[in-house]
Amino acid sequence: MHKRHAAVTAAALTLALPLAACSNDKDGADSSASSATTVSHIHGLGLDTSDQRLYVATHEGVYTPDAGGDPQLVGDSKDDFMGFTVAEGNTFYASGHPASGGNKGLIKSTDAGKTWASLSLSGESDFHALDHAHGTVYGYDATNALLRTTKDGTTWKDGASLEALDIAVSPNDPGVVLATTAEGIARSTDGGKTFTKGKDPVLAFLSWKTTDALYGIDPAGVLNHSNDGGTTWKKVSTVPGGRPQALTAVGAEHVLAATQDGVYESKDGGTTFRKRLAVESSGGH
Repeated sequence: MHKRHAAVTAAALTLALPLAACSNDKDGADSSASSATTVSHIHGLGLDTSDQRLYVATHEGVYTPDAGGDPQLVGDSKDDFMGFTVAEGNTFYASGHPASGGNKGLIKSTDAGKTWASLSLSGESDFHALDHAHGTVYGYDATNALLRTTKDGTTWKDGASLEALDIAVSPNDPGVVLATTAEGIARSTDGGKTFTKGKDPVLAFLSWKTTDALYGIDPAGVLNHSNDGGTTWKKVSTVPGGRPQALTAVGAEHVLAATQDGVYESKDGGTTFRKRLAVESSGGH
């Protein structure tokens, strides 16, 4: 199956928009490389809680703000980082595409993104969403529309086949996995082997850091919060900057969100946001 699945409904197309911009752009992978101080096409966010350093995974490498707040490339890789998650400390997992094209499979960094090592599925899989919980990497393999898990980074267990954009794993139950689909949030209670049909609300991205702090952002940028694991949801606020590109909950009230014009941070559960990093709008792609 081609990694760009056909959108069969308007909702499916809406969900596909945040990730579609990087799917067929490999011939122009370096098209914006000349602009060293701007980033666009964000796919993932992470925070090193030891020093509060922000990491932004993009179409052209992983960046962090320098002393002046401008984006600085981490390491020397300008590959397309699609799936991205900070596991713990300086350990990151990612996926995506080399600048020359193809799929990177699962890669890992143990020095906060400065260097990366290939773990598995190189040339085979493109994980558009990654989560690390309970000593396990959970990945949504967009190449094969498949939820997959691994404990050692090399041996994978295949789960359910579904059309999804993002996933989130319960922080206290390794069997509970949520996925955003065109129909709404699909739920698994068996570690991703099976999922229920999606139910409202329709969200683009999810992040679940603590038991009572599950966050989701819809395609219009409205942040939602659930304190009961996704059974009920409450709209909190609209994140500035337009269409969302990524969402990460760092703590119960600490949330990072990337939109078309910036990476925003909230420390009050999403009630208010401040810009941490400016983003060059990619809305025209």
